[in-house]
Amino acid sequence: MGGFAASKILEDHGQRMLDRTFDPGFRICLHQKDLNLALTTGREINAVLPNTATAQELFTSCASYGLQDSDHSAMVQALEGMANHQLVPDKAP
Repeated sequence: MGGFAASKILEDHGQRMLDRTFDPGFRICLHQKDLNLALTTGREINAVLPNTATAQELFTSCASYGLQDSDHSAMVQALEGMANHQLVPDKAP
């Protein structure tokens, strides 16, 4: 987490992923809306946005797992589902 790769956002959201707390900060469905706007604009001006399209596909995967109203850090759950591997076990209730 240190050095040139240090990031307050990664620290906060990385910890949320490890703690398995996905209370909404910025909801996945809002990311989807914004990325759709970017992709639509890209098509209108003939701009290729491969990373934006990939991010949108990952958020679509999140929605398929029912995570659209979770914080975007919940993307780790969709990635775990696709990998069939959970990084950190869910906390016991």
